[in-house]
Amino acid sequence: MTSPRLDDRDEPKDLGFGTVVGGVNEQRLLNRDGSFNPRRAGLPFFSSLSLYHYFLTLSWPRFFAVIVACYLGTNALFAVAYLACGTGALVATVPQAVHSAFGRAFFFSVETLATIGYGNIAPAGLGAHVVMTVEALAGLLFFAIATGILFARFSRPTAALVFSDRALVTPYRGVTAFMFRVTNGRSNQLVELEAKVLFSRIDGSSRRYDELNLERSRVTFFPLSWTVVHPIDQTSPLYGVTLDELVAKDAEFMILITGTDETFSQMVHARSSYKPDEITYGHRFVNIYNPVNDQGIVSIDVRKLSDTEPADPDWRHNPISLSALVG
Repeated sequence: MTSPRLDDRDEPKDLGFGTVVGGVNEQRLLNRDGSFNPRRAGLPFFSSLSLYHYFLTLSWPRFFAVIVACYLGTNALFAVAYLACGTGALVATVPQAVHSAFGRAFFFSVETLATIGYGNIAPAGLGAHVVMTVEALAGLLFFAIATGILFARFSRPTAALVFSDRALVTPYRGVTAFMFRVTNGRSNQLVELEAKVLFSRIDGSSRRYDELNLERSRVTFFPLSWTVVHPIDQTSPLYGVTLDELVAKDAEFMILITGTDETFSQMVHARSSYKPDEITYGHRFVNIYNPVNDQGIVSIDVRKLSDTEPADPDWRHNPISLSALVG
């Protein structure tokens, strides 16, 4: 006999962090750049090490820095190996422009690793030939792996969504709403976008999670920008919550947006979050639409994505504006 399945309303709401993490003295769960702060510890080093994943997720400056460091370090290591074979391990056929023994060995290593082979320096003796053979094989593997990873980095579809610096609690269509703006940071096209906004806060001795209902959780096309809106009505967990209460409960609004990259026809996603000190009350986003040009094309000014202006000063006195949120 199978046990009855939990109804969705009875299922504990846990995003995968658990109810213990995310205490007041801990860092935010999700950083603005989408990286997570909680870590796993105790895994064996080699079982948790994935160099391929590491190189794919490195930033471009760090990736090139690691490649250059590996290239120079490999040549330096083989240069020491040539020197260890003795003073006559490398024979020069022309007068040496580099008088340092290590320098000659290093540049010979560069020529061998890259299969250049100018021929003005040649190995002599069994030891030097063995080192040269090993280096030639290492060079083939090094450049094959580096080229493969470089291609994988270029071909891997990723989302480069730009989120507004601040989220807002502002009047919206007769009520109050929590909202933020997002746009595509690249020239590629994304379609079938879906957004989830997850409200996390400390309730008693544990952390509680709720998914906020959005006015529009999906958009089919995404050529310009999208203002994601959560109306704060009586069913919202934000109803009647002040900014001071958000701070006291160490609240965090975690964002997950998924969509399809039209270029690769593959799903991509982007994450971000907002803490109470990144939420502005009583402001609204400025208009980012530019005047229609002579060709009748509509455009937006992405530089204004995070710009705000004071909202209607009378919104707090509207009986349906949920003014308790302002505090």
